Amino acid sequence: MKSMKKTGTILCALALSLSGVLAGCGSTGKEQSTGTGSTSQPAAATASSGPVEIDFWYALGGVRGKTIEDMVKKFNDTHKDIIVKPAYQGAYQENHSKVLASVAAGNNPDVTMVEIASIAAFADAKVLEDLTPYSQGDEKKYIPGLMKNSYWKDKLYAVPFNRSTPLLYINRDMLKEAGLDPNGPKSWDELVSFSQKLSKKEGDKITRYGFSTPVDIWFYEALVFQGGGSILSEDGKELTINNEAGKAPLELWSKMVKEGIMKNPPGENYNAWDVAEQDFLNQKVGMIFTSTGSLTELKKNAKFDMGAAFLPANKNFGTPTGGANLVMLSKSSDAEKKAAWEFMKWMTDTEQTVPWSIASGYMPVTTAAVDSAEMKAFYEKEPNFKVAVDQLQYGYPRPMAPGYKELQDVIQKELQRAMLGQASVDEALQTATDKGSKLLKK
Repeated sequence: MKSMKKTGTILCALALSLSGVLAGCGSTGKEQSTGTGSTSQPAAATASSGPVEIDFWYALGGVRGKTIEDMVKKFNDTHKDIIVKPAYQGAYQENHSKVLASVAAGNNPDVTMVEIASIAAFADAKVLEDLTPYSQGDEKKYIPGLMKNSYWKDKLYAVPFNRSTPLLYINRDMLKEAGLDPNGPKSWDELVSFSQKLSKKEGDKITRYGFSTPVDIWFYEALVFQGGGSILSEDGKELTINNEAGKAPLELWSKMVKEGIMKNPPGENYNAWDVAEQDFLNQKVGMIFTSTGSLTELKKNAKFDMGAAFLPANKNFGTPTGGANLVMLSKSSDAEKKAAWEFMKWMTDTEQTVPWSIASGYMPVTTAAVDSAEMKAFYEKEPNFKVAVDQLQYGYPRPMAPGYKELQDVIQKELQRAMLGQASVDEALQTATDKGSKLLKK
């Protein structure tokens, strides 16, 4: 009984830590609104009178959800010994909460999607199965830059599925009209100078901003990396943003807002993303930061020549990856785990990730997919879709620590306070550091 109570307590604490908005990955609630297990060799499925049934909970709605349902149907049609039962559980936040509740209740799914910055929290709570004995080296097929959020304490807990990076989106028509490079700014200095030339005023009223970005943890992480900094110490026990690299993004954004060349979009969390994207489509801003996952919808709705580019560099280029991975639940039976791995492997294989990427806008997840004739032909026709893959050479993992979910919410609130003039940059980062040190010591 003590063991069960302890497990329940851990899961309840984890559920609370994951209950906030899963900010910072562009492929979380924002994108969805468009609608320790054994480490021994897996046991073979026991003989039975019928196929093994497994439950798959996913967290993408709308067109992407329909694509997932179609993929599952194809798997079931071609794997007569396994039946996968898919179920949409809402956005990441809602799905994560339901998964934790189901584990505590003993009726968990066998496979689900987990936002990459939450892998450590789930693995640390012993909710996830170590995939190493199942994979047997097969994880080498994945793009290396997408694997950095798949491991926790040197064990493989997840494989990439719907993955993204932040991008700079540009209105090429607007840039050409202003005599600017239609490929967009390559540095922070150029981001400022481009924004100055793109911004317009009528009297005291700003009618067009050069640039806009939600003040979001994901984009902040990118700019910290570009300054040669980090969010957490190497051991994950200290917040490391109260320094030059941590202050530089806020100083850049604050300066641009005060000058009237950057719009800080209003709204809580992903509402601000919606405002920025609508302003971009309505040509009220010339350039924005948003996710790779928005590429398909923005391209479809833009009435101008839209381009995608690397995030501009500071000391160096840099971007965090985002999106979700597939994981296996540790409480499933051996037969269910074996079937779950077969499904996870199939869903992320080259033959599936190519059409998934083309249909959804997310990146393909295997190196063979990027090199395939079909993907190359698609990139030749739609070069904007290759930008995220090319940018992975400068990719960084999102911070990995069990307490990071709570901590990123603290950081984001302090970033927003500084941008609204409610605190100085120094005060905001000091407050974040003080609160963060307590969370990381829990």
